Amino acid sequence: MPLTPEDEIHSREELVAFVRDLHQNYLRRGHDWENQTLDRFFQALASWMEDSDGWYRNFGKELPAGGDWTFIARALSAATVYE
Repeated sequence: MPLTPEDEIHSREELVAFVRDLHQNYLRRGHDWENQTLDRFFQALASWMEDSDGWYRNFGKELPAGGDWTFIARALSAATVYE
């Protein structure tokens, strides 16, 4: 389920589809995930985001400077209360 260095999300709709697929993967195979609890998932998410420049560098790429970081933060925050 991880994205490869060649994979890209080009639209909000593609991001929604990816998140839905990720959720379905968790429902089917969550027992195989390294971070099975929300606590561990958030810890891993923050750690990966902090170290992500190294991931990009390992594949000869640069961390996207123009990412909409606020959109991602708002989405994560909204998920705590949105039904």
